[in-house]
Amino acid sequence: MTTHNDDVDWDSWPIADYLAENYRDLHPSDAAVIAHHSEFYRRFAPGSIGRAVEFGAGPNLYPLILAAAASRRIDAVEAGAGNVAYLERQILCGPDASWLPFHALCRRLNPGLPATLARSLAQVHVVHADVRELEPGGYGLASMHFVAEGATEDREEFTEFCRAFVRCVAPGGHLVAAFMENMPTYRIGPASSWPGCPVDPETVEAVFTPLTRELTITRIDSDPTLPDYGDSGMVLLTGVAGG
Repeated sequence: MTTHNDDVDWDSWPIADYLAENYRDLHPSDAAVIAHHSEFYRRFAPGSIGRAVEFGAGPNLYPLILAAAASRRIDAVEAGAGNVAYLERQILCGPDASWLPFHALCRRLNPGLPATLARSLAQVHVVHADVRELEPGGYGLASMHFVAEGATEDREEFTEFCRAFVRCVAPGGHLVAAFMENMPTYRIGPASSWPGCPVDPETVEAVFTPLTRELTITRIDSDPTLPDYGDSGMVLLTGVAGG
């Protein structure tokens, strides 16, 4: 039986296990994503994007850090109550020290970033909402990390998430994203199981080509320092929304 997004209790996402497995250290794959994305963000003058969105933010802070130089406001849109609470604590009470190396690398690769981690998160606004219900054309830039392929086992629903991602920026708006490559349904922590929709660069290209222009797609190999979730690496994307 295929698991769809609405079959999952996202409020029960195991945040502590997820962070411990993936983000308590700066892994080589994260460094590769940050390097790729920093090249993308260096195109923009500081503060030149009025409104950006992290599409399905989860508890991951480094995409929010990356967007901070370019964007005057960043909406971190997230459906899971626990992830929302974590993000709000990080912004209001101060971020965990484990995120400091991420900020240091982001700033080394893009000196336009604010000098401190807290200042880099100052323009982030946490929005508790379903990303599929975002207003079309509401943003100048959208970023998505490990969401569409980790929200469902259904390929068509994966495609619909990607369409919603593109749709939330105005025509000509900018897109940057990362996907787990060939990610199956996977486990976090000792027991919890979560949906995965295996995709590869060809899948991503087929979905985004009709929706975008200036599309670039690349990949990085799997990271042996991370848990073996069954993936084969990551697929990275930049583009401009069509229309």
